[in-house]
Amino acid sequence: MPHFRAVGDCGIIFAMKMKYMEMDAYCAEYMRYLGIAKTERRSYAESVRLLEKRGFKEISSFKTLKAGDKVYRGYEDRTIMAAVIGKKKISEAGIKVVGGHTDAPRLDLKPKPIYEKGGYIYFDCHMYGGIKKYQWLVRPLALYGTIVRKDGSKVQVEVGDKDGDPVFLISDILPHLGYDQAKKTRDEFYPAEDLDVLAWTTYAKPKKDDKPGDDPKADKDGLIAYLKKTYKVTEEDLMSAELEIVPAGMPREVGFDRALIAGYGHDDRVCSFAGLQALIDASDDVPDQTASILMCDKEEIGSMGSTGMQSSFFENTVAELIERQEKVARDIMVRRALEKSSMLSADVTAAADPHFPDLDSTGNAARFHRGPAASKYTGGASKGGSSDCSPEFVAQIRKIMDEGDVTWQMAELGKQEKGGGGTIAQYMSRFGMSVLDMGTPLLNMHAPCELASKFDCYQTYRAYSAYLRS
Repeated sequence: MPHFRAVGDCGIIFAMKMKYMEMDAYCAEYMRYLGIAKTERRSYAESVRLLEKRGFKEISSFKTLKAGDKVYRGYEDRTIMAAVIGKKKISEAGIKVVGGHTDAPRLDLKPKPIYEKGGYIYFDCHMYGGIKKYQWLVRPLALYGTIVRKDGSKVQVEVGDKDGDPVFLISDILPHLGYDQAKKTRDEFYPAEDLDVLAWTTYAKPKKDDKPGDDPKADKDGLIAYLKKTYKVTEEDLMSAELEIVPAGMPREVGFDRALIAGYGHDDRVCSFAGLQALIDASDDVPDQTASILMCDKEEIGSMGSTGMQSSFFENTVAELIERQEKVARDIMVRRALEKSSMLSADVTAAADPHFPDLDSTGNAARFHRGPAASKYTGGASKGGSSDCSPEFVAQIRKIMDEGDVTWQMAELGKQEKGGGGTIAQYMSRFGMSVLDMGTPLLNMHAPCELASKFDCYQTYRAYSAYLRS
């Protein structure tokens, strides 16, 4: 055993305690955020609040941008980009980006969601993103979202997480009568069209034309009347609504050592929050190159739509920044700026699960408590759907992580021909940017309750901080 002087020992112990205190403080703030950000709209609103608290302003409030300015631009209350303007012009030096997404797998209410079946009233749901259907059965669920009336006014719905709130549930058959069900495959035994939540079960009062012996009917009109009284909306208003069924409950610590965080939406709020916090904490220093974060929507369904990364939001925002710096933003200026930019694609990856060793790619899978995992490529077999980062940029990131004393690991997403997945990296690299995937390893990814390591969460934040400050 090496011998240390007493003073040195105390210094080492003190430094270690300080690091653990910083990690615990960061993770407590992240858990608070995760409990709020049950949907991408709620994530957006809380992110704007945190940015404005630290002096960031909406881009329309700037006629010109100078070094040190803190600016953000949002779109449709779901996608946001924030930046600290650097000393070098964006058109000449490009920007650094940490980009993640804030949408998560869930169930969405259909445009006409209320229906009666067998004496019960259900909300008819549509799957959003890749899920294992059985994981959503017989567990408390919450309802969040926005209803927009014809006059444009909005109603916010939040039911299931406050003390005294009711919850929603998808029922399943008891095992005593489930012999036939048990013979079906995982995808067959519970059809997607049956993933509907119980919303109302009170019987309607008998009507004059009811015959003796008729089965009682659920009171659909009672539910509609309740919605009208509580939210001042009609059944027709639900056609212009964005209502999401998500797991009820707040994030919790796991294990006697409290080393893990269980919660809904780690994918990908664990990375997008880390980027947000890293930019906020670095925002009082003026960088040489503009530092930015991107929190986008629709990644779980292919990054489509006006708020996904296949939209023009990102390059439009870069053009807006350049125009405010130089009073002009010609197309060639934007294109050159994008080619000189770089990005850490801030998305999660799969942690190795000891119960499924056959999925581990000969030791290349990420492990808990070893920091964020950098993935040179994602996709499945043959690297389909990946950007396949250049070794030159990987080497740059290695240097930045080592200089920042960040604990990190290199990994890939499981064995070939076992499945696969992608991130927004492929949609950003098309601009000619250098892009590397780097995010927090998870167990239970895409499940209603995912698992992340506190140490990995904190080191992910430190990794993004080191990159943005480099």
